[in-house]
Amino acid sequence: MTNLPPPGEADQPSAIDDVIDPPADPTIDTRNERLDDGVNRCPQCGATEIQLRPSAGMLVCLFCRHEWSEARLDETIANGDLTTLSGTTMGSGASDIDTGADSLITMKCAGCGAEVVVNTAEQMGARCHWCRHVLTVNEQIPNGAVPDAVLPFKVTHDDAMVKIREFAGKRRMFADRAFVSEFKPENVVGVYMPYMVVDGNASADVAGRGEIKTRQYTKGSGDDKETYYDADVYEVQRHVDFTVDDLTIESSAERANMNTSVNTNNIINTILPFDTENAVKWNASYLTGFTSEKRDQDVDHLQPALENQLLSIARSEVAPSVDRYDRGVRWERERLAVHGTRWVAMYLPVWLYSHQSEGGMVHYIAVNGRTGEVMGSVPVSHRRLLAGALTVGGIIEIIVIAILVAAG
Repeated sequence: MTNLPPPGEADQPSAIDDVIDPPADPTIDTRNERLDDGVNRCPQCGATEIQLRPSAGMLVCLFCRHEWSEARLDETIANGDLTTLSGTTMGSGASDIDTGADSLITMKCAGCGAEVVVNTAEQMGARCHWCRHVLTVNEQIPNGAVPDAVLPFKVTHDDAMVKIREFAGKRRMFADRAFVSEFKPENVVGVYMPYMVVDGNASADVAGRGEIKTRQYTKGSGDDKETYYDADVYEVQRHVDFTVDDLTIESSAERANMNTSVNTNNIINTILPFDTENAVKWNASYLTGFTSEKRDQDVDHLQPALENQLLSIARSEVAPSVDRYDRGVRWERERLAVHGTRWVAMYLPVWLYSHQSEGGMVHYIAVNGRTGEVMGSVPVSHRRLLAGALTVGGIIEIIVIAILVAAG
């Protein structure tokens, strides 16, 4: 919902990013209580050999072939009217990480009673060495390895290979030779990336100056000719109330690093959005056959990223109301008030292909594991690029000479 008064009617806003932090509210329990014993059994036959079938996004029993899915997270968390959201609420899987928590956990097999050690830094399940039951880590441990929900893969490995091959093929002409010779799309890896998914209730005040052109004229002649503009300048103020639903924020410090001189993992943001409304309650069996990255950022660490995104949304919300300022509006003062937020930790699916160039930079091609959207970075051979530029330049020069000769 928006409230956009005309220029001059809103109150003068204060300094930029003046954010209201409401008191913390209770945590929402998102545990999958059905899996508390660590054994994920087929509801039809009781077998524990279970994995994801990406083409359907369903869990499948490898013994009886029964298929099912965990409940959608939206069905267990009452979203309600976001305009009434207040305070800071978070799912139990989004709670602060205990940096001293051990990655090794000991699980008691529900089949035979044996104790099995699982290193959650490397895997989220293990097979009992006595009775062969498969044990999965479904308890929300304090090291950030178990989120509130997971969005299962829907794009298959074969489909991801096709998309990556097509993407790289279109850029093959100027690609680095090592990349071309070593390119093997079958090496694409399915990775669950850690995100925070945020609902928010906020308002913002923005103020600045808008200009309306009144006259355009030129002075001088030839190379000294310059264009001048006359404009009326107005003080512009706007207020907007708005809500956001399922805003995705990276919760891995390494992946949030946008330093392109080190890596190109920022391409993952270009394959958004994900259909997070279809995320299901956590079940480690969704990770069978895939890898995952553990969350290492808490809600407090991600507040600046959230505030920046909310301010961008606020600017977009008020943009239609300042169309009359044909010379544009320069916002000089901004104030954001966050009335309420709800945070949920979630694993999102990405097919990832990587290549390390000679200079040490890692290039990635990523495929959205739900929509198939693909984007990436391919290392360029500067020699090929220069040769191509010279070739094109030579052809253009020949055409120009031919035209001049014909005209003469």
